[in-house]
Amino acid sequence: MLSDSLANALAGAGDFSAVDGLVSDYFDRGAQPAIAYGIVSDGRLVHSAGFGARVLGAGPPDANTVFRIASMSKSFTASAVLLLRDAGALALDDPAATYVPELAGWTYGAADSAPVTIRQLLTMTAGFPTDDPWGDRQQGLPIQAFDELLARGVSFNWAPGTRFEYSNLGYAILGRVVTEASGVRYDEFIRTRLLAPLQLDRTGFEPGEFAADNLAVGYRHGLNGWEEVPFDPYGAFAPMGGVFSSVSDLARWVAGFAAAFPPDGGRAGGTETDGAAPHPLRPASRRQMQLPQAVTGWRSADRLPGGPPAPPAYYGFGLFADEDQALGRIVSHSGGYPGFGTNMRWHPATGVGVIALANGTYAPMTGLTALVLDALLPRSSAYHVALAPAAPAADAGAPWPETVAAAEAVNRLLLAWDDDVADALFTENVALDSPYPERRQAIGRIRERIGDFTADGPAGTPGAAGSRPAESDTPAHRRWWLTGPHGTVQAQIQLNPERPPRVQSVTLAIPPARDSVLARAVDAVIEWLNSGDAPWPATLPVSASADAGLIARRLRMAAVWAGKCAAGAYQAGHGISSTAVELVGEHAIVTLSLLVDPATGELRQADIAL
Repeated sequence: MLSDSLANALAGAGDFSAVDGLVSDYFDRGAQPAIAYGIVSDGRLVHSAGFGARVLGAGPPDANTVFRIASMSKSFTASAVLLLRDAGALALDDPAATYVPELAGWTYGAADSAPVTIRQLLTMTAGFPTDDPWGDRQQGLPIQAFDELLARGVSFNWAPGTRFEYSNLGYAILGRVVTEASGVRYDEFIRTRLLAPLQLDRTGFEPGEFAADNLAVGYRHGLNGWEEVPFDPYGAFAPMGGVFSSVSDLARWVAGFAAAFPPDGGRAGGTETDGAAPHPLRPASRRQMQLPQAVTGWRSADRLPGGPPAPPAYYGFGLFADEDQALGRIVSHSGGYPGFGTNMRWHPATGVGVIALANGTYAPMTGLTALVLDALLPRSSAYHVALAPAAPAADAGAPWPETVAAAEAVNRLLLAWDDDVADALFTENVALDSPYPERRQAIGRIRERIGDFTADGPAGTPGAAGSRPAESDTPAHRRWWLTGPHGTVQAQIQLNPERPPRVQSVTLAIPPARDSVLARAVDAVIEWLNSGDAPWPATLPVSASADAGLIARRLRMAAVWAGKCAAGAYQAGHGISSTAVELVGEHAIVTLSLLVDPATGELRQADIAL
């Protein structure tokens, strides 16, 4: 049950200024030009606000401003599949090849595997390697080109039905299933069977559907600040991330899912869709979408001693369903895309939900919606709490030979960059996501800061520069270390699902420049951690938007656990305002993550993990 004060606030009689303050502080971290957010309760949007500029030089967004919602689109695709299932047009355990003949004749990850089913595509257990960010750039791929891609076959990380791995390709295939099973184009089915009945008139698939003064433009951080990202057209991958929508429409979409609980009658005082016609998807199917169908992976960051164990995380049908120790089940889905970052999250036990839409490339809205929902909901023993699962096996799977070969090729490219070689090695999105001149500059900054580097052994054997072997989280992933006379940085690649697979992402940790604001912040924190009970360093002011006490307590706990420590390899960050560096201690290795304001020297965010 909600407290009376919270219930009054959510009913529109209360003051949301504190929550607006949370969002404003989050916006000030600068990951996007604008944020629009809203709060849902009792089947309706009870509060919304906007910050920043929907277009540079224009005003802030509001609840009706349209953003690309990226992978939140998957919930629309899953709903379409279940509508067809409920109508008898398909069965979830049908082989997908029944509807997409280009899949016939595939080798499904293992000689004894059965063909991929619709259910496995819905739950992301088809066995495909994860395909962010390559999949994002396939949004406008013509259907014929997609059919040709499928006919060539694709690469598998796992045998179908054995393991979850996030896949945009799987949802693109589901779009083809919807078209074949319904007899109409995917977007037409979504419009007529979902958008129209729910009166979602600020939702669609093309930017041209919306007035220019009601549309948020997407941006990326370039060398000279924010750069506009052109909109990709509608294409074969639209079922995984092609939907445009607004806070007001998504409030109705979220309310429809929340209204499916509890069964037989919904929530007292609430309506399914804010007075609209009955929801086109029956409540039982909406509940099924929100129930755990596949474990997303037992591997999660180790918690510091004394903290709660990491909760289990699941995927349903087009939605994540996680078990929070304090709040019970939380249902959500995020969207990350060139130019946009989004998240929707709700609490089935109370029907309270939060939506946040931003117009910065891969802007991290998941953390924001979690903060807001946590602030809105009181703790209650009435919420269901699930036990955490057992720890996973250490070995997540050997890399493909192509992955090892690609890592070696990337190493050669890092030592002597050649655009033609890069074009042959990388998928098209690599140059779009970060142009080659920027990548060459990043490599140059690494060389300036750690000296001439060599790899520690991308093929899994120790190299001349160090003894740290490479690692693979999945067969299509590779992580290794570049060591120079002045330090070590992490490099990572991810291959895409094509056959043969290609490199779809290359990430390099850039260490801070010596004597820079960020480098001094790292040094100050390490010195403070090693000093015992010394007061927080006066040379490292903490931003007013950060919780200085919480930061100090968490860091101090890690210091007790790890013992005296020194900086090790840099794991992430662009070396200007953000970094993640290993701290090698007497008893353990921890990872310190810092975000600073390079202009003022203030610490905006700090975290530490085992």
